[in-house]
Amino acid sequence: MDWVTALPPGGDRSYNAFLVLVERYSKTLMFLPFHKDNTAMETAIMIWNKVISHTGLLQNIITYHPQTDGLAERVIQRLEDMIKIFCAYELEFKDSDSSTHDWCTLIPALELEYKTIHYSTGKTPAMLEKGWNPRLPYDTLKKDLVDIHPTAISLKMMLEKARNHSNRCMQDSFKYAKERWDKSHKPPDFKVGYLVLVSTLNFNDIKVPRKLK
Repeated sequence: MDWVTALPPGGDRSYNAFLVLVERYSKTLMFLPFHKDNTAMETAIMIWNKVISHTGLLQNIITYHPQTDGLAERVIQRLEDMIKIFCAYELEFKDSDSSTHDWCTLIPALELEYKTIHYSTGKTPAMLEKGWNPRLPYDTLKKDLVDIHPTAISLKMMLEKARNHSNRCMQDSFKYAKERWDKSHKPPDFKVGYLVLVSTLNFNDIKVPRKLK
């Protein structure tokens, strides 16, 4: 879990930050909008209402500490990139009722898009978490229906726009993460004759002094 702050105000309560939570095994996630000056108690109550009441209490929590968990750090960093790209675009949509929906309202599209696409595990977070992929709202509105309410058409347009924007944000964040990783992690150049250190941790048949293990 980690906080993404310094975002432009959004939503009816002018949220300016997000709490990002990632489940380590399935990579499923949750974005919780809040204010960057929220207290610890307010954050705890929000997690209780939005997370624990649905999933139960977690056994372990891994916060954003690169030195303790590199995988969690990379996932959180990628999600932060996605959110910043999503919010920087200042995505807005006005529906048929003249109501304006900003990035804070549309951020669930980014969350849902991430849950239904994942490259490292070979399966979507939704499949690993629930055993099935959710049916998306825009899949239920068919173009060949005879009578469609204008509000439904407006909603479909808004969701499709948010989904397309979410997909672009994901692709951009993956590309940026790869460039950042390739820049700082180059494969070692081993040559014949180099001296290397070999761990004997799994060499059970070799008897060596304890201090050399």
